[in-house]
Amino acid sequence: MRLCLFQPDIAQNTGTLLRLGACLGIAVDIIGPAGFDFSDRALKRAGLDYLSKVELHRHSSFAAFESWRRERGARLILATTMAQQVYTQIAFRRGDIIMVGRESSGVPVEVGAVADLSVKIPMQEGMRSLNVALAAAMILGEGLRQITKPI
Repeated sequence: MRLCLFQPDIAQNTGTLLRLGACLGIAVDIIGPAGFDFSDRALKRAGLDYLSKVELHRHSSFAAFESWRRERGARLILATTMAQQVYTQIAFRRGDIIMVGRESSGVPVEVGAVADLSVKIPMQEGMRSLNVALAAAMILGEGLRQITKPI
């Protein structure tokens, strides 16, 4: 299982997600351009001392990521408030990539159209969205629970 950040806006959220990846043993893909300094120095500051412990892959564009993903035959699951399906109602697979969008705007329609599945986290009426790091942690937690449970 992998986590993918689509053009992240906020360095602190990216750092939190890199730390999550390191702690859970989840590879993290970041699709640029980012809305902040995307250099090793900036990521190290955001990811603290966890950056060296996470498998990090940078993709210069969505097209580059998509080509890389298709070569591997990985299923792309998009976390979006626009989805109809709740994340706890799908069967996760070991090779899945969970994608979260930009904090400011999610993902463009053409990116969402490529996803194999779109899932949401149910929220109270009138609430817009959760913090992207919290949403990713919830969905990854469910995915890991499913794929690591005894048969």
